[in-house]
Amino acid sequence: MAQQDDGRPGISDEEWARFGEQVAAEAADAPKEPSARARMVTERLRREDEERAAAAGRGRFGRRPKPRRNDPPGWRTGPAWQEMEARGRGRRRLKATAAIVLIAGLALVALRPELVIDRLTGKTAARQDAKSAAPLPGESVRPTAAPSQGYPDRPTLKEPFRGSPALQWADGAAGIEVPQAESVGGVSKESVADALAKAKQFLVAANLDPATLRGERPAAALALLDPRDEKTSKEVAAAYEKPAEDQDPLDWFTRYDPAELKPVGDVVKVRGRMWVEPGAEPGQAAVKVDYSFVYPFVKVKGNPEDVARTIVRREATFTVADLRKWQGTPGKLWLYRFQRDIANSACDRYDGYLHPSFFSDPVGGPAPSGTPVDPYDRTKGIDALPQEGCGTVSRS
Repeated sequence: MAQQDDGRPGISDEEWARFGEQVAAEAADAPKEPSARARMVTERLRREDEERAAAAGRGRFGRRPKPRRNDPPGWRTGPAWQEMEARGRGRRRLKATAAIVLIAGLALVALRPELVIDRLTGKTAARQDAKSAAPLPGESVRPTAAPSQGYPDRPTLKEPFRGSPALQWADGAAGIEVPQAESVGGVSKESVADALAKAKQFLVAANLDPATLRGERPAAALALLDPRDEKTSKEVAAAYEKPAEDQDPLDWFTRYDPAELKPVGDVVKVRGRMWVEPGAEPGQAAVKVDYSFVYPFVKVKGNPEDVARTIVRREATFTVADLRKWQGTPGKLWLYRFQRDIANSACDRYDGYLHPSFFSDPVGGPAPSGTPVDPYDRTKGIDALPQEGCGTVSRS
């Protein structure tokens, strides 16, 4: 601390700092001196007020009336300026809010440009139309045209069938409709009706039952087959014991490896038909089926939102016979013929499981060849489809 000339203690630095802050605060609160222009305008208005009062003469009691003020609103008082300032602040807040909304919108477009692109290209409207479309009626005859392509939307966890014709297909067992039974080929109506019902049970147990899909032995499906059909029983047993290219469980049953794949939801889309024809010999009837099943999957280890669909089409013929003429087990089916076509599954793996490819998968494996095939085109039988090599599909 410094001393004054007379020896008294001087003012400390802290006291000087507080003094400076107090002076600054008082200066900020002090009224501002009007500008020269403001003083000129005020003086002119004051003279005009006095001149008008002089022209009006003296008042009733001999006093000159008090001049009426002709100041601009708030020139001396201030409230009008405060109102203007408040309006200005309101406008600035509106502009700031609009700017924030605009920036947020631009950020959303940058992160998800498809929200704008889909609307501009019409995909959003097409997607909504597909979602609101009525379910297709049952397939009673072979279709004459493939489903329209539409927009090739990628599936999502919430909409695993988006962009697929299967969106309008029936769910699960509801898509396997049993036709009305009639006596065919010398086989009674009752026997045909029983065979039709059991054919549906077999398809459900082989392609929709969760245990079968997880790779467990399809006991319910096998129980429907005639034990006298030893050839089929041996082939199935060998395929489950040691899957290989020439003995693949996928020939009869749909299976995935739970360590690799997980179904998206619990719905499998199904479309196809079932009908009855006379059998190869008198006293026999052939129950024929042709169905497509669409399965959505995600990888257990991988992108949890990357959904892929696999389409499995199956054709089969079950023989039912008049047991008075032919040997057989009552209430059992004889699996006479079977074929399958699988779209979007690895061509070079024969472990008895489906292995779909995903959008996020690295490019690899056998190079696909041939003309792309539409797995939703049911206008031709499986026999008419390419049977050799690793083909390509036009959509999944």
